This record gives sequence, C-alpha cells and structure tokens, in this order.
Amino acid sequence: METDVLRWFQHVADGVTVTEVGERYWVSQSAVSRGLGRLEAEVGVPLLHRGGRALRLTQAGAVFKRQVDAMLLDLDDGLAAVQQLVDPATGLVAVAFQASLGAWLVPRLIGSFRDDHPDVRFVLGQARDEFVPDMLDTGKVDVGITTVRTADPGVRWQSLMSEQLYLAVPGAHPLADRADVRLSEVSGERFVVLRRPSPLRDLVEQLCGQVGFTPEVAFEAEDLPTVRGFVASGLGLAVVPATEDGPANVAQAVIRLLPITDPPALREIGLAWSAERQLLPSAEAFRQHVVDQARAQRLPQIPTPSR
Repeated sequence: METDVLRWFQHVADGVTVTEVGERYWVSQSAVSRGLGRLEAEVGVPLLHRGGRALRLTQAGAVFKRQVDAMLLDLDDGLAAVQQLVDPATGLVAVAFQASLGAWLVPRLIGSFRDDHPDVRFVLGQARDEFVPDMLDTGKVDVGITTVRTADPGVRWQSLMSEQLYLAVPGAHPLADRADVRLSEVSGERFVVLRRPSPLRDLVEQLCGQVGFTPEVAFEAEDLPTVRGFVASGLGLAVVPATEDGPANVAQAVIRLLPITDPPALREIGLAWSAERQLLPSAEAFRQHVVDQARAQRLPQIPTPSR
C-alpha cells in the first residue's frame, strides 16, 4: 500500500474533500480518486460511500481507519526518531573508550563538543582496547578512543597524543622517595600485570625487554584498580598510567608513581572509526571535533601523579 494513499484516505475519512486533498498534496482530484480506488481493491471491500456531496466511511472503512491512524502515527514517530538520529544538532553518538581514559580525556572531549552541540546525546561504553575494533566492525559504536592501533584495514586510526606510564611502587618501597626511576633498576623485582590479552601488558613486557629483562609475574589482575591495590599491599610493582579507571582508588595514599626514564615509557592514544561504514552526521561532527582538537593541540592535559 502507498503511504500517500493511506494519508489521502485518512483525510477524506476525517471530512476533507477529495479536491482539498489534491490541493494539499499537489496532485489532481482524479489522481486522489484513483488512489482511493486502488486502496479499496487491495483491501477487498468498499471503504467509502458517497453520502450527498461528501464521502462517508463504510463499516469496514471505520474499522480500517482506526488501524490506519495507529499505523501512520507509529510511522511518523519512527520518521521523527530517524530524523533526530541523523540531525547533526540532535543526533546520537556511540563512543567506546579504554577505561583509564574515562576519568579525564573522554569527558572533556565530550564537554568541549557539547559547548557547540548541546542537544547531541551520547551512548558511552567502557571497553578493553582489544575489543574496540570488533565493536566498530559490528556497528555497535561510532568511534573508539583507544590505545590500540589495529592492523585491520576496515578501521581507520588518528593518533591524538602520547600518555606517560609510571612505575607504581608501595609507599614503603626503597624507591618511593625517588623523583624518577630507570626500569633496569627493578629487573629483579616481581610485577603485578593485567591478564592477557592486554595491550598494556604487552607494552610493559616490551619496555622491560628493551632494557634486558623479562618481568617476573607475581599476580595477574583484570583491571588497573586491582593492580594498584596489589601494589599498595606490597605484592609487587607495576607499570601503569597515572589516571584512575574505576571508583576512588583507596590505595592512592600508599603507592608512589615514578616517571620511567629508560626507555621512555609512553603509550599512544588514538581515535578509531570504521572505514567501511559512513558515520551519521552527529557522529561525524564529533569525530572531526576530536581530530581538530588534537591538531590544534587543545586536547586536555594528561594528568600527572601528585607526590
């Protein structure tokens, strides 16, 4: 059934003349009459009959009209929802991000974007870095803020900044009062690391390998707050970013974060999006905002640990 013809039927049933319907939709009176005839043929029963100079609903027409009203109302609501989705001023953006970036980088990027786009809505999801490319491929998210540069040709990547990593030591550790540390100085220590697969764990092992040792693993944890908690309890050292990625870190007062001087301990933060799926206008506007902020060097300052 043609949507316009259903609307013509709705108007005529509400008392609008065929001539007025034609004028409203910029079609001829005969085109409206033919459309109503096709509709009755599809339904299989007369829907309208002439009562004097006006068309009146038959009993079947009255039953059909209630369903048409409900259907067109749902259709109009759906069209309005889609229009809101694709409107760059009022759309929806789904963002996935590595958990430790959620305390400082992600909220500030969204905040600066909403200064100019206050009605855009966001769906936020924390995701382990290794899962972000798959989420982009499936269309579950529009953009990912991540520390993984994937080799997948279906994912585009834009580097944003480099984040410093620190050696976390217990407050009572002999190195705790140092201003910085060489990673080679702790080659004999035991480490608390993230469970595999973990890009951060891979990076820690790479950094240790560059100065000639493989870290001895004391404990494996699922997240960074747990890693810090184990360090605070004196169960090992860890290489971590300065930012928190969970509830308030109760261990913060009893650990120290020391800058690493050999080798430079950095991890790259970037923006990822699908190369195979066109972003809706609001998501594309946010992607461009993040890229522009990086190019103009207006990204939030990377937090440094207080001592």
